[in-house]
Amino acid sequence: MIAIIDYGAGNLGSVYKAFRYIGADVEVTADPGVVDRADSLVLPGVGAFSHCMQGLDSVAMTAATRAFIASGRPFLGICVGLQMLFDVSEEMGTTPGLGILPGRVVKFRFGDAIRSPQSAIGNLKVPHIGWNELSFRPDAPLFQGLEQGDRAYFVHSYYPEPADPSDTTATSEYGYDFCCAVQRGNVHATQFHPEKSGGVGLQILRNFTRIAA
Repeated sequence: MIAIIDYGAGNLGSVYKAFRYIGADVEVTADPGVVDRADSLVLPGVGAFSHCMQGLDSVAMTAATRAFIASGRPFLGICVGLQMLFDVSEEMGTTPGLGILPGRVVKFRFGDAIRSPQSAIGNLKVPHIGWNELSFRPDAPLFQGLEQGDRAYFVHSYYPEPADPSDTTATSEYGYDFCCAVQRGNVHATQFHPEKSGGVGLQILRNFTRIAA
């Protein structure tokens, strides 16, 4: 069974429906006991980093999430669910994350130094909303069956900067290249929303389901 953590800040309906669409055995839960019994775990997330961390604490899921990851079972983070894996986020000051992966979560920076009438970067908006191409490591399990340049759907103002470059499994470009997917052992995560990314996203969820089998 795949457990999806309900902590009041995730895109639960779309994630649940996407997993059900591909035939996965999935349950939405705010019960640490269910998480402890699950075969794999999904941590979705939308909104502010600090609010998501507080929500996770409020349902006693912070320790449960860390314990699940430490057990070696497959884990998938989505959007802010990816960001919370890192040491700290600079959103709304400095907020500690779960500390599973070393690194920071930072905001897109399109400063005056790189703006010019000749540069399209001067017209970019934050948050970044829309479809972007993926450049991924061919050996990354989440991206099996996809082609370089396949597109996924993003809604975010912040992105991770892993301290260890080997944790990055995919990048995308919005003014400059940024990390949009990570993996370390049993931990997989995407900055984009696979549940909103059509056939590409469904393939990613199928791949995770196979990992979890």
